[in-house]
Amino acid sequence: MTSNQNILVKLNQAGFRLKDKWLVKGVSLQIEKGQIVTLIGPNGSGKSTTAKIALGIYKNIDGEVEKFTNKVGYVPQKISIDWTLPLRVRDFMVLIENLKDEDINEALSLTGVIQLKNKNLGDLSGGEFQRVLIARAISKKPDLLVLDEPVQGVDFTGEIALYKLIKKITDELNCGILLISHDLHTVMSATDHVVCLNGHVCCSGSPMDVAKNNEYKALFGEQASQILSRYEHRHDHIHTSEGEIKKN
Repeated sequence: MTSNQNILVKLNQAGFRLKDKWLVKGVSLQIEKGQIVTLIGPNGSGKSTTAKIALGIYKNIDGEVEKFTNKVGYVPQKISIDWTLPLRVRDFMVLIENLKDEDINEALSLTGVIQLKNKNLGDLSGGEFQRVLIARAISKKPDLLVLDEPVQGVDFTGEIALYKLIKKITDELNCGILLISHDLHTVMSATDHVVCLNGHVCCSGSPMDVAKNNEYKALFGEQASQILSRYEHRHDHIHTSEGEIKKN
């Protein structure tokens, strides 16, 4: 056991091999309460595999995983739903969980979609559905929340709003978040620690440290690094929930 009571999960040189192929190897990281750790990397780099190792989904792993909580919420990258079914948001929330109505209301309120409680899933926008998925994941107030590409199918303005929501969840619930994202510069304002993967850990550290790393530049290009460097200085304004930009 660790003496640091804030640590929720810790990977030490962890990896997973499927048949004769390593999906990811030698990953070391830890997630603490109130912290957002973001995994970035190209397609097939092992981001989702690393998340599943942290969740304990993969058992026959290389290295070690220490988990210090069983209260975990998870939003997978893909979820299969028959959109023709007349399934309301409130019904979707209790499909696999036995939730009290007050827990449903609290989770939907925190994610800003309480007004959609009786609306059919098929009538939701991409951003609304992602918020409902996150609401379901936090309904049991997890210590650790794993979000695999939570902004897919959402426009840029919606992405910014969702990343602000993720930061708000960390603050409100004091949970640790493992976030998988393809786009570092839109999450940097909320992310505490970044791990850049390409089958192994290429680099890790603060968002700006990673952006300046040569291996990050090799994967994402010099332009991505420059965009992030410019973004670092844009703290003289805020983005409203309506997508407007206002000076601080």
